[in-house]
Amino acid sequence: MLYKKILNTTIKIFLPLALGFALLWYLYRDMNFSKIWESARSANYGILLLSLLFGVTANTIRAFRWGILIDALGERYRTKNLIFAVLGNYAINYALPRVGEVWRCGIIAKYEKILFAKLLGTLLVDRVADTLTVGLMALSFVAINFGFVETYIAHNPSVAISFPESSSVLWLLLVGAIMIAAVWFAFARLGHLSIVQKIKGILLNIWEGIKSVWRMERKWLFLLQTLMLWTLYYLYFYTTFYAFDFTSNLGYGKGFIAFTMSSIGVAAPVQGGIGAWHFMVISTLLCFGVLESEAAAFAFVVYSLQSVWTILCGLFGIVALPIANRKQSGETEDTPEN
Repeated sequence: MLYKKILNTTIKIFLPLALGFALLWYLYRDMNFSKIWESARSANYGILLLSLLFGVTANTIRAFRWGILIDALGERYRTKNLIFAVLGNYAINYALPRVGEVWRCGIIAKYEKILFAKLLGTLLVDRVADTLTVGLMALSFVAINFGFVETYIAHNPSVAISFPESSSVLWLLLVGAIMIAAVWFAFARLGHLSIVQKIKGILLNIWEGIKSVWRMERKWLFLLQTLMLWTLYYLYFYTTFYAFDFTSNLGYGKGFIAFTMSSIGVAAPVQGGIGAWHFMVISTLLCFGVLESEAAAFAFVVYSLQSVWTILCGLFGIVALPIANRKQSGETEDTPEN
């Protein structure tokens, strides 16, 4: 049993990582590394370090935004725990893709005594809000810069080929319908079974967390923080343009396009979007006339520096959580303002 657990964990960690590094190798295999190194050395690392402040501030706002959803459940929490958990979330995702989100809910359930399933429901709302935001960004730049889409597909014909055919979409819809029917049958006909009752209870608690979006008293603040969050993510990325001579004059419009493409790359089910993020950024910069070696240097330097920063902040959050929650005599807990 222990052997199987170790094997499963190893596969979950190393298989996505291997896929990411395989894509990374494929991108860089024929490039001139001396030119890449020359471009990387010429970067202004002061500006690159400055950009990191936007990233940690954005993740802190993410914690406050999550708190609005937890408030709607009528639960009390300590804001510092949410901040540490969100930071730790990203470090864990570099080891196990998407597991950090589950860990985030688990650690807050432990320290704040809130049902895990309810927190999972709020997390789903949190992620849907981000997915919709990225979708709106993609639609807006497609509508405004359709010429870029044509240029991008001309440079990367495999991207157009990779879109799913209508038959594949129909199969996915069919499988989804069968799964929904199976769940309905289990609840309607097998509801007397204890395991079905437990699953139903978990799903109801998740739904309770999802409903928090309708019960929010400060919806305007949730939307404002979403706007602030993604503006800071944009600055986190776009500020790095000024660290390189070959991107400093591209402008905020092209910066927005490259940022949106990079955000799509991060969604890939590999640690930190490694490989996929590089592909999206390099292929986008090539469309803007940046040389291949320069685009490769930009992607390598920016991704590496920001990844190390994210992991360090995350490790800080993971270590800080048990320290901040150490029970001491006379310690008072800070709670969010009403």
